[in-house]
Amino acid sequence: MEKRKEQGRKYSPEFKISVIMDKLKNKLSRNETVRKYWHTTTKRDTRRYINRVSDWERIYLSEGEAGLMEKRKSKKSTGSARKEPSAKPIEDDLIAENKRLKERNEWLEMENEYLKKLEALIRAEEAKNGKKPK
Repeated sequence: MEKRKEQGRKYSPEFKISVIMDKLKNKLSRNETVRKYWHTTTKRDTRRYINRVSDWERIYLSEGEAGLMEKRKSKKSTGSARKEPSAKPIEDDLIAENKRLKERNEWLEMENEYLKKLEALIRAEEAKNGKKPK
């Protein structure tokens, strides 16, 4: 039967600290530490765990136990980082819409004035010809 991979396995801070403390106290190499805690059989598995131990050791030596207590985000990204939209494009859209509405308003006002004048001319012509105004 095929062995299931341990992808994304989470380790407790206590476990991480105990592995690193044991490694440092007993002066174990990374390979020895991996074999002791994970009982690996292939080089590939060993390499993966060696990298994990190396990361934990680096964090422990630079930040102490508190560094291993923190939750960290993985280096691998599942997608592009989301950026908050800036207000500038929205502001530009509002300015453009405002300009368009002002131009439309001016056009409608001119059209309205034209129709009023046309209606006045028609009434004057009808009055002149003796037709009854509407």
